[in-house]
Amino acid sequence: MLIYNVKLNKKSIFKTALAIMLIICIGIGFVALYRVLASFESKDNNFINDSIPSSEVAQLTSENYTNVLKEVHDDLDTYVGQKISFSGYIYRISGFSADQFVLARDMDIGNKQTLIVGFLCSSEKAKDFEMYSWVNVTGEITKGYYNSSEMPILKITDIETCNKPENANVFPPDDEYVPTAVIY
Repeated sequence: MLIYNVKLNKKSIFKTALAIMLIICIGIGFVALYRVLASFESKDNNFINDSIPSSEVAQLTSENYTNVLKEVHDDLDTYVGQKISFSGYIYRISGFSADQFVLARDMDIGNKQTLIVGFLCSSEKAKDFEMYSWVNVTGEITKGYYNSSEMPILKITDIETCNKPENANVFPPDDEYVPTAVIY
């Protein structure tokens, strides 16, 4: 028969447990650091400098309208200088100057309800167009202010009357839209 006597020392147990926990924490720290650095490296390899607005005129459609509108409002500095073209109707509210209007579309929000959404536009020819008349515009996104809030303002370079499209209403932004600095 074999009998073995083990004497436990509270100090040595505490030191051993502390050392094991310290080794585990250091290991977790190294793994986290490796993953962070690896993610930066993979992003750098796939990096495309799209912070420079495209010189091409991006065509907005009923399908991408609210996604683009939301993205430009969320990240205005990236899109300043981008040229866009789209159609909508002239919408004015009190407080707009004679050269301002919203190039609007009605956004379906369900239960046969809609909201008016659009870009605030600025054009010397704005006064030549009646409220609710449909126009096609081309312009450049600039940074401006309305009621002390920073917002995108589309400086119109070309505006002309058009017919109301068949798919005049737009839908709320979706989660599948992938934003870039160039609107396609």
